[in-house]
Amino acid sequence: MLSLVYRGIRRAAVHSLRTSRGTPPRRFLSTCDGVPLVDAETIFALSSGHGRCGVAVIRASGPASATALRCMAGLTRSLPPPRTALLRSITDPQSKEVLDRGLVLWFPAPHSFTGEDSVEFHIHGGPAVITAVLQALGSVPGMRPAEAGEFTRRAFQAGKLGLTEVEGLGDLIHAETEAQRRQALRQMSGELGRLYQDWSHRLKRCLAHVEAFIDFSEDELIEDGVLNQVDRSVCDLQAEMESHLKDERRGERLRSGVQVVIAGATNAGKSSLLNTLCQRPAAIVSPIAGTTRDIVETALDIGGFPVLLSDTAGLRESPDVVEREGVRRARERVQQADLTLVVVDSSQLPSDAQKAADFLQWYLRSVLPTEEQPETDRFLLVLNKTDLLPQEQRLKLNGELMRVSGLPPVCLISCHTNDGLQDFLTVLHSSVKTLCGDPLSGAPTLTQARHRAHLQQCFTALAQYQRYRDIDLALAAEGVRLALTSLGRITGRVGAEEILDIIFKDFCIGK
Repeated sequence: MLSLVYRGIRRAAVHSLRTSRGTPPRRFLSTCDGVPLVDAETIFALSSGHGRCGVAVIRASGPASATALRCMAGLTRSLPPPRTALLRSITDPQSKEVLDRGLVLWFPAPHSFTGEDSVEFHIHGGPAVITAVLQALGSVPGMRPAEAGEFTRRAFQAGKLGLTEVEGLGDLIHAETEAQRRQALRQMSGELGRLYQDWSHRLKRCLAHVEAFIDFSEDELIEDGVLNQVDRSVCDLQAEMESHLKDERRGERLRSGVQVVIAGATNAGKSSLLNTLCQRPAAIVSPIAGTTRDIVETALDIGGFPVLLSDTAGLRESPDVVEREGVRRARERVQQADLTLVVVDSSQLPSDAQKAADFLQWYLRSVLPTEEQPETDRFLLVLNKTDLLPQEQRLKLNGELMRVSGLPPVCLISCHTNDGLQDFLTVLHSSVKTLCGDPLSGAPTLTQARHRAHLQQCFTALAQYQRYRDIDLALAAEGVRLALTSLGRITGRVGAEEILDIIFKDFCIGK
């Protein structure tokens, strides 16, 4: 009896959702030239960079854009052809004073970035000109300055961009290296969003089939084997998501920068290496041991990949409380690093090459005392001050170290003469590229921490379906629903209407 009541309530809900579709009525504020203005504000802002420049672009979006274009460009009749530049005098709508002479472009809805009527004013980039045009736009009724990110928000709300594409656009604007640009452009093109949309569509289908089986299986309206298809789909999705999550955070690392830390004993030449790499005196260099006590950071572009390079205090025991804190921070930063450059004073190495190799293995363990078996791919051994070694000893040392197993890559350099620096940069670039991966090859990678968090929640929710599949189908369906919600938080698009569409499309229910 309770089952019949439950099914009746669910069917009533389905019917209510099916019949409640429709577009809500739009409200109108006023009219302009006989055309009603939709209840939405028109926003405007400087879209090009601030400061003096040859050309500045001011953009407006919203129902009053056409009015602003007519008032400020002196267009008494029709608007210019869409997406066609027109040279006009830009005037103040109140005083009729000419502010500048520039290009205007008209983008009628829905074929614009925001999906709304939009206009662009391409003017001269002097601060006084920009200020005058912005003030003139502010005097047009129904217009106000845009808030940060508001144009992109409207593009998302109009369905022009998904959330992942919005984030890709933001990353593209802030990209500082070539690899970051490539990754951001790939995400903005929608490739990552399409992957998540495909998973979302498959989850919707799974949920629709389970819901339909719960509601209508007793009426024999559901064909046999529906749940078996759901089982296979859920297993496939779990495998794909698990593979996607096991990316070693390459995309996130490329977006935020590879954390590279310079570590080693005092007076090994760590600060000299930092200054050599960034080509400026970023850190103080002194023959006095323990000069560097705090973390010195600088951002670098290594072959198109972003690197945040950190110089740290020399690792040694010290009675000085300030230096001890510097050493503690240095060890903490090494544990958090993606790549550690372990700098060694090569003039302090044993003259025998085999003994030098044994010393370096011990030295590497002393840099990371908390790790019994350090991952060699996270380290580079940098033997500095090779200009103090005889050439014969350098060659013999280099040859012997290349034959030693268990050591990370070894680079012999001199920060004083720059000898070996180019080879070191080649090895460093290769290591950084491995950590970030190629942004243009393979499947799209995760670029945001929030993507990873929601995908992990999605994966956990699918495990709930597996756990309750043969115990309680309603709880199993709830697991699929939670998975779909978590995935929808990444793309920003999920709703009950889409689930119902699949139910009524795949099963002829309600005939």
